[in-house]
Amino acid sequence: MLIAKIVGSLIATLKTESMLGQKLLLVEPFRVSEDRATMKTTGRSLVAVDTVGAGEGEYVLIVQGSSARATPETQPLPVDATIIGIVDAINIGQQQVTL
Repeated sequence: MLIAKIVGSLIATLKTESMLGQKLLLVEPFRVSEDRATMKTTGRSLVAVDTVGAGEGEYVLIVQGSSARATPETQPLPVDATIIGIVDAINIGQQQVTL
């Protein structure tokens, strides 16, 4: 699993029939900074199908590869990245990481 921030949405009017009605979001994977106080971008982005109703600006959990098709909603879909959760907080020891 990866932590990512939703930075936008993606609209594709022409797509395979199994993807009709699927919400596609542009996500940017993040990592914990060296001082473990904040999150830092990895500098890349990807498209993920949303299964939890996430929105722009939220930090989410994403899975990729075969795990992206392991949810009931995505089993029949040709996806490589799926949003499976919304991050509420990250704690390392006694310190809360700023999102």
